Amino acid sequence: MRLTPLLVVLALAACTKKEDKPAVAAPPPAAATVGGDGLRRIAIDASDKGYTPDRIPGKAGEKLVLVFTRTFQADCISQLKTPDGKLVPLPMNKPVEVTVTVPQTGEVGFACGMDMFHGVVVAEK
Repeated sequence: MRLTPLLVVLALAACTKKEDKPAVAAPPPAAATVGGDGLRRIAIDASDKGYTPDRIPGKAGEKLVLVFTRTFQADCISQLKTPDGKLVPLPMNKPVEVTVTVPQTGEVGFACGMDMFHGVVVAEK
């Protein structure tokens, strides 16, 4: 039974504790531009890591234009569920604009069509 020692080694390797990774600093605020209509536009990458950035701060009542660009070929991230529950298709490498209003307090969320990846628009205090 030569497999037994090999199985024991593999089992032990799988059970070893991984080193804790050092804390990662919070990402910088979302890069934004202001369009001719006066609305702030936030570029959001929809990839295999989810949405980047996934937390967008704004002033209470502010209208924002979230500009989603899907850069990953997967069914999950190919649709966006907006804060009002609508499903919006996200074609590959084509920006899609979604207008949202920052809530008076708290946050509103958006997600992929399969509800696996999430992001929020947060009212600043």
